[in-house]
Amino acid sequence: MIRELVRITRTVRRFQEQRTLDPALLRQWIDCARLGGSARNAQVLKYMLLTEARQRQALFPLLGWAGYLAEWPGPAPGERPSAYMVCLQDKGLACGADKEVYCDLGIATQNFLLAAAEQGVFGCRIGAFSSQAVHRLLQLDDDYEVLLIIALGYPAEMVSLREVGPDGDIRYWRDQQGGHHVPKRPLAALLLDPPAF
Repeated sequence: MIRELVRITRTVRRFQEQRTLDPALLRQWIDCARLGGSARNAQVLKYMLLTEARQRQALFPLLGWAGYLAEWPGPAPGERPSAYMVCLQDKGLACGADKEVYCDLGIATQNFLLAAAEQGVFGCRIGAFSSQAVHRLLQLDDDYEVLLIIALGYPAEMVSLREVGPDGDIRYWRDQQGGHHVPKRPLAALLLDPPAF
């Protein structure tokens, strides 16, 4: 069951924008993020939800959407996220765990996205944004650093996994019908044989 949930939890960049997300569900998914492991148990991550249309419209132009799809400017109106979760580091809680914060972030956001996918909601982790502009927009004080933004919503596209071909190309791509394809290296290519002791 967990394997299937991991398999379907794909990055989605086009959403059914008109379908709103229940704030109670968003809080439940953040609770799943909160329960994950944390280096030194410092628990330095904080989260901000942006669900109002004006908030989402203000954030959208500050984001980059798909590095491998250089000609694509991001989702069109009507296909934009229904919500964003902004992931922040509370620098006042660091207690020496700064170098591990991205491990915590990976654990927390995967927990969050798995919980969301179980309810048919998918997201896109966005690391391409103007940090200073987002900081100003959200009126954050200097204790907070924006680490990642997750766009969320019900999907308006299909994402399919493909095996990496003989050329080794790992870039995701779109077909003429708008289907999104994501190459994954085969399991056999990832497993290394241990040395003989």
